[in-house]
Amino acid sequence: MAGKYLLEQLRDAVVSGSLRKARRIAEQITIQRPALAKEAIDKTIEAMETVDMKYQLKQCSVTDVIAAASAMREVFKILEPHLEIVKTEVKGRVIIGLLKGNMQGLGKDIVAAALRAAGFQVYDLGEDVPPETFVEKAVQEEADIIAVSITFSDTAKHLKKLMEELENRGLRGKIKVVIGGKGVSEETCREYSIEAYAVDAWDCIKKVEGLLENNF
Repeated sequence: MAGKYLLEQLRDAVVSGSLRKARRIAEQITIQRPALAKEAIDKTIEAMETVDMKYQLKQCSVTDVIAAASAMREVFKILEPHLEIVKTEVKGRVIIGLLKGNMQGLGKDIVAAALRAAGFQVYDLGEDVPPETFVEKAVQEEADIIAVSITFSDTAKHLKKLMEELENRGLRGKIKVVIGGKGVSEETCREYSIEAYAVDAWDCIKKVEGLLENNF
């Protein structure tokens, strides 16, 4: 019961944007209930989905979203070291980042955390990442998947360079690409011959798993 109470308190702290409270609860979980780290990450993602829905319904402001996102990132920073996965248990390796010209990382952060919680080794390149960097890091880390987040539709054109880089290295189809974000769609996948488009974090997990099983 105490564990469930902590998780609900964590969720409420993130929704309300209370960074200090969220940090305190996350630290409490790592000390008292470290086995709950994955569930706590899931609860934090659930909290951000609630905040996003409230924002879409105009029930909260941009300031509220920023506060909640700050609390979320603080929680992730504390909990993610407790999600370390034994090498033999890693489902796959994913390179993730915001494509060149994109600077809003909230959605990408949620997807990265969800993938880690689902058992993937994730390398987060951050924001405004050139196409070549995605490919270079994928080669360096022997990654299976490149996950690209795109907020602004006019930056999707850089996907052409990314796919050309894979082609030039003989990696087209060997390293699969999944895209997501407000700036892209299924049509973008067809335009650039990309393997998959993910609607949200949960869909991204399903798409990545499917790509690794060659179901897409």
